[in-house]
Amino acid sequence: MMLEIELHHRIEDFTLDLAFTAPAGLTALFGRSGAGKSTIAQSVAGLLRPERGRIVLGGEVLLDSARGIFVPPQRRRIGYVFQDARLFPHLSVRQNLIYGQKLAPRSLTAPQLDEIADLLGIAPLLNRRPAHLSGGEVARVALGRALLANPRALILDEPLSALDPARKAEILPYLEGLRDRFGLPILYISHAPEELARLATTLVLIEGGQLRAAGPVAEVFATPAAAAVLGPREIGAILAGTVAGAEPDGLMRVETAGGPIFLDQPGLVPGQRIGLHIHASDVTLALTRPEGISALNLLQARISEVIEAPGASAHVRLDLGDQRLLAKVTRRSVAALGLRPGLPVWALVKSVSMAAEDVTARGTPG
Repeated sequence: MMLEIELHHRIEDFTLDLAFTAPAGLTALFGRSGAGKSTIAQSVAGLLRPERGRIVLGGEVLLDSARGIFVPPQRRRIGYVFQDARLFPHLSVRQNLIYGQKLAPRSLTAPQLDEIADLLGIAPLLNRRPAHLSGGEVARVALGRALLANPRALILDEPLSALDPARKAEILPYLEGLRDRFGLPILYISHAPEELARLATTLVLIEGGQLRAAGPVAEVFATPAAAAVLGPREIGAILAGTVAGAEPDGLMRVETAGGPIFLDQPGLVPGQRIGLHIHASDVTLALTRPEGISALNLLQARISEVIEAPGASAHVRLDLGDQRLLAKVTRRSVAALGLRPGLPVWALVKSVSMAAEDVTARGTPG
């Protein structure tokens, strides 16, 4: 299922003008406040009719301003989970979920309440009222209600923004399961780069109503546009790896295209595919394999591009087979080492700087 979006809309002195596609999986919309993310979401859901545009979901045209087509929101079958969840306070969790079931088309086989409750870990909560739920539990119930309406796509509008770090950590695994299990296009709006690195399969960067970059998250993270929109600290890469197992000293060995990476993450499971968010500032380059150093993670790579960055810095894009890595170095280092496209190098990655939120599940071999 593919979601195709092309929009042009003016609001006073702001103009949204962009086009992108959102395949099955989680497409994260990222940009500063006022960039146009909510305008996109409301247009896709049918809550806003843009001046011009075309929206196609799974081959069905939902909006085509040139042809006068505008499918009303109740017929689009797009689930929308708002930041404040909007559960009915006078109903139990079970009754809130049943309300979602009633919105599902009767001619189609919808997910079952027990199935969704188990998936989201809310089965023990079915008899409670929303006032007696934690923030993370409220968010999961809102997700369950949207899923029980049997949507063809989902919009999650900053579902974690009101949660503290502990509640965010609680719900992130459920969002990963949602992304991997249902095969729906999911538009996910967030201001938190760490959420994008962990959850997104596709990343769309928006600035001032304009598209700055769009594509697979691993590629977009390693672009200059990411530095401008995400911020210099977050720019880096999402490196795919497979957990090989535990070493005798307790470190987990992860095999990647450039070589093994060792992590102090005991919860990883052998055979598990994961994504590693590696910040560009945590990568050091060497022309020969370093000896006599404490760094464990030494990856073989080849320089594909050297890009000047603001100030005295430069970003060096690295190829590791068919994957990418990014290193932030000084321009002085570029000159001193003679860094240039095609040059083989060793990339040193600081494993101690990789927090739990930088490691995300990407499925298991199968």
